[in-house]
Amino acid sequence: MSVSLLLFKVKVWRLDGKEAWVLIHVEIQSQYDSEFPQRMYTYNYRIFDRYGQKVVSLAILGDDSPNWRPHEYSYELWGCRVSLEFPIVKLLDYETQWEAIEANTNPFAILVMAHLRTLGTNQNPEARLEWKISLIKQLYHKGYSRENIQELFRLIDWMMTPAELEQLCDTEISSYERQNYMPYITTIERRGILRNQRENLIDVLSARFESVPSELSVAINNLDDMDVLKRLLKQAVTIPSLVEFEQLLSQV
Repeated sequence: MSVSLLLFKVKVWRLDGKEAWVLIHVEIQSQYDSEFPQRMYTYNYRIFDRYGQKVVSLAILGDDSPNWRPHEYSYELWGCRVSLEFPIVKLLDYETQWEAIEANTNPFAILVMAHLRTLGTNQNPEARLEWKISLIKQLYHKGYSRENIQELFRLIDWMMTPAELEQLCDTEISSYERQNYMPYITTIERRGILRNQRENLIDVLSARFESVPSELSVAINNLDDMDVLKRLLKQAVTIPSLVEFEQLLSQV
């Protein structure tokens, strides 16, 4: 199962001019999961209980099943009914809008493209490499800042890594940069990508268990294997307790 939980606190102004803040709970789900609607409900009420504020829950579905579109959770017992309806975004739907998202300069558009082409090249590393190079080259021509290009590169690199062909990708991008006088991507050190992955892991643990002991944070920040960090991130989403996660980490 591949899932990410994000929580945003956004300051807004009501029509009467008063300030307000809104909690936005986002779940990114990349595989079918029959218990996903219940998890949406559980996280929604936990966030509401913790902050005492209204919560907006949104599901981003990145799976490869066109017909799986969970959008509500409810149960009823002895006249008591509980229900949550939540809006969804189905990334597969954008496949039919490829030209539109390709022309869109919103950074999320190119990430959706990367996700769709990652799904479509599961058994074809050569095709994935071609798409990865193509999408990275597009970063230079959409008017993004240097910082945005580097951040988007990190995400595309993480999503679309064909490990056995990675050297070919690096060579192609380096050559493209030299030809076009755009030395952005080659300045990114692997340690920066590792740092982001460690931060993502700690953020997920903090969102699920409220706080992460400093000793555990230190242990995570000492990890330098990307594959290990990816596996731990997947486990962190579903593991029942921090104690079990610490035991898992001790086995690495």
